[in-house]
Amino acid sequence: MVNKDIDYYQPSPLKSAFGGDSLFIILFIPITAGNNYFCTAINQRMLTNETNPRQAAIQTMNRYGKELRPFLFIVDFLEQKPVVIPLEEVERDTILYQTPLSANCVAKNTPSDIHIEPYPLSKVDYVRQFEAVVHEIRRGNSFVTNLTCATPIVCNANLRDIFHASAAKYKLWYHDEFVCFSPETFVRIEDGEIITCPMKGTIDAAFPDAAQTILNNEKEKAEHNCVVDLLRNDISRVADQVEVTRYRYIDEIQTEKGSLLQVSSEIRGQLADDYHEHLGDTIFSMLPAGSITGAPKVKTTEIIRRTESYERGYYTGVFGLFDGRSLDSSVMIRFIENTHKGLIYKSGGGITAKSNMDDEYNEMIEKIYVPLIREY
Repeated sequence: MVNKDIDYYQPSPLKSAFGGDSLFIILFIPITAGNNYFCTAINQRMLTNETNPRQAAIQTMNRYGKELRPFLFIVDFLEQKPVVIPLEEVERDTILYQTPLSANCVAKNTPSDIHIEPYPLSKVDYVRQFEAVVHEIRRGNSFVTNLTCATPIVCNANLRDIFHASAAKYKLWYHDEFVCFSPETFVRIEDGEIITCPMKGTIDAAFPDAAQTILNNEKEKAEHNCVVDLLRNDISRVADQVEVTRYRYIDEIQTEKGSLLQVSSEIRGQLADDYHEHLGDTIFSMLPAGSITGAPKVKTTEIIRRTESYERGYYTGVFGLFDGRSLDSSVMIRFIENTHKGLIYKSGGGITAKSNMDDEYNEMIEKIYVPLIREY
């Protein structure tokens, strides 16, 4: 069993629309019109309004894990519209994914001259949000808050072409509603070991002595330490023998504008022998991801929702897959959404009491990029 303090979901009989008590395992099947979803019972019978999408997703993931049945899962930031689909039912004309475990796409020649023209939030408007966050931090309501913005962009490629042209550890194209090309691991589970790799700290690689500059920056240290401690606590709720195995290592990411350096750490723990029967409990117990909320999570999420001027949707949620043995997942950062007003690129960064407004504003803009596959 998964241990510690998780509040497990206990399924109970639901009143069927056809009369009597029935217990349903449900699957969330997205439809292409907007962001609405239908909940469809496996036995095709309608569920009542008592059904909770979050709990139903947990139950479905636990069941598939127990059956060792491969599945894909996609969870939005607020955990209100989770999607859980058996891998054999994922159709490539609606969903494309690529992770270190598995992919349902093949290499495709796409234009290598993808360009993005951003129209970011004005600095005046950003200052208002930044100061609101700093005010909450100084009141002691948060130690670090991830402040993000929605930036309108013009791009010379569609979302599907961006998916194929981008170079990232994790990629997802979903119903032409959004594309994500994320470098950040949320959780990996391999042979009973759980691993998370929070990513905090970004700098332009062209900056003089960039690596040492970001590693020695006191604000970046404080932010990274806070998130590592938060994620270590998250893993301790579901695992034993938790330790930080790599601390503040640097990855280099190539973009259409040049190279960026990003700072991550690695945390590991040991799950119980029956971990695969509780995959839903494990994943949802760690949401929302600490690296894109802050600490403490509940209060900081409240601050984010009051301060940000848009809805995150699936941005900063998580997606991943279970292949019948191992699980790998990503935090959905580096994210472009297709809206009725055009393409929106969502980006941001962590704010602490030591943050400089100009630096944070520039970092939000620097993260508007597509990491291109160079051989194209």
